Amino acid sequence: VQLVESGGGVVQAGGSLRLSCAASGRTFSTYAVGWFRQTAGKGREWVADISWTASSTRYADSVKGRFTISRDNAKNTVYLQMNSLKPEDTGVYYCAANPRTIPTMQNEGTFWGQGTQVTVSS
Repeated sequence: VQLVESGGGVVQAGGSLRLSCAASGRTFSTYAVGWFRQTAGKGREWVADISWTASSTRYADSVKGRFTISRDNAKNTVYLQMNSLKPEDTGVYYCAANPRTIPTMQNEGTFWGQGTQVTVSS
């Protein structure tokens, strides 16, 4: 499966962005999907993930209550709605998908997109 992120950009603190992760392949609806980000001075970190049925979602403490992950399997797309953005949310955001388990930075069989830049100005 190939993943393409979009929706990044420059926004002021307190603003919102919606990222999209569009996938090729007819079996994407059976993949669990996660969002990760790489910020300045830090390694890549997990942000949120969603099961293939969307029955389960999880969030990092740093984004809980501000970000919402969702999916539209008919469109082969997973979204990350980001509200109340902070300067520390600045970074490159990646989506990842795995057909067998929730994707992590370590597990095998995970597919990655190329990333989309999010910049939050203070």
